[in-house]
Amino acid sequence: MIWREVPAAGMTLDGRLRLQHGPIDLIVTAEGPETEVRAARLRARGAFLPVLEELVAELPRLRVAEGPAPSGPVARRMHRATAPFAPDFVTPMAAVAGAVADHVLAAMLAPGHGLIHAHVNNGGDIALWQASGALTLSICEDPVTRAPGAQARITARDGVGGVATSGWRGRSHSLGIADAVTALARTAAAADAAATLIANAVDLPDHPAVTRERADALAPDSDLGARLVTTGVGALSADEVTEALDRGQARAESFVRRGLILSACLALRSTRRVVGHHVQLQEPQNA
Repeated sequence: MIWREVPAAGMTLDGRLRLQHGPIDLIVTAEGPETEVRAARLRARGAFLPVLEELVAELPRLRVAEGPAPSGPVARRMHRATAPFAPDFVTPMAAVAGAVADHVLAAMLAPGHGLIHAHVNNGGDIALWQASGALTLSICEDPVTRAPGAQARITARDGVGGVATSGWRGRSHSLGIADAVTALARTAAAADAAATLIANAVDLPDHPAVTRERADALAPDSDLGARLVTTGVGALSADEVTEALDRGQARAESFVRRGLILSACLALRSTRRVVGHHVQLQEPQNA
């Protein structure tokens, strides 16, 4: 993968702002009066420019589950988002993508911003805001065919400010075997952390069809250290799929009860579970 060494900003063919630096690649959407949209884009770019360097400066702290609070604005968001999930093992890095999206969106929504809708998509982890109306998202997609597995219809009254997805086939390592877990929460950082932990819980410990390797053997600087992460999932029976999803559903339900998330969708081998009632999740037609 080729990363940009310096921050870059440009427009996509469909008129959205794209911000890139190192592994961070954001698609920024803003709707409203043209002057307000232009101003929001400038604020997004300004907030984005120092993000990667600030995070790199604090990486040692962000890769451990316990330690002093970090100082950078995005790092503090990561810390605040993951701390409530204790005693589950989780480092602030579990919320990095969502926290970056939250940070840029917050800059766009400065007092008097005049926007009617805005969202920041960081590789599928999305911070969003809308003044009114409803937004429908295809979520919990099949990681191989990319077919959507469900839909989330989010209204301005639901309190959903973030959507994030995790799973063993994703861009980060997972301790579980979920094909995909999508969480909806009040912030993208909280959704990011929750999706990671729920996906970890969708699991069949010591199953012979599941291959695993030490995280630090795959990535020496992994925040997961010597923990075993999933590298392959073979044949599973229907009962085994049910058992793994039951484990993940129990964790998702506990997060809903604790107010950490609003809803979630869990997927394994074309079987899906929906948790939560604040946001309606529906199987799409003709799935």
